[in-house]
Amino acid sequence: MDDDWDTHAATFDDEADHGLRDPSVRAAWTELLLPLMPDPPATIVDLGCGTGSLSLLLAAAGLRVRGLDGSRQMIALARAKADAAGLAVELTQGDAAEPPYEPASTDVVLCRHVLWALEDRDAVIARWVRLLKPGGRLVLVEGNWATGAGLPAVECRDLVLRHRRTADLRQLAGDSALWGRGVEDERYLLVSRS
Repeated sequence: MDDDWDTHAATFDDEADHGLRDPSVRAAWTELLLPLMPDPPATIVDLGCGTGSLSLLLAAAGLRVRGLDGSRQMIALARAKADAAGLAVELTQGDAAEPPYEPASTDVVLCRHVLWALEDRDAVIARWVRLLKPGGRLVLVEGNWATGAGLPAVECRDLVLRHRRTADLRQLAGDSALWGRGVEDERYLLVSRS
């Protein structure tokens, strides 16, 4: 489905925040995300899950996780990682912009570093919000990178507020533990609880 990302799959986890291989980076993501999740066995949809690192982190905490990615190779690697860890994660190849899930079928929609690359972000957010059960949470990790790509936090917040009542922002660039190194560009977490 996404041949470009297929070509990056083999080296995708080499970035500290992608593979979460370093225990301190993994711990930082655990400390960031787990407090935002409802109690197990809540259902989480990880859109643009890549090689499944966040999906597996959440599944290891007892959450029911469905990971979706457009890259066949990324999903294959995610499945191999889930099998090796003995974790049950539903992994599907598909389009994060149009997830194949029923409305009101998940407690949390999680998406990391994907929204910035999608067209018609307003329609995408509307689709993601429809997936949420009443009281569900939208959790986005995005950035506006030094390369010129990305989505500024203010723009992301305004976009979410067209569809939800809340959009709480937390800047993450200063937290080098998340990235495995210091970063100077804008990176942030947006959480919408209603």
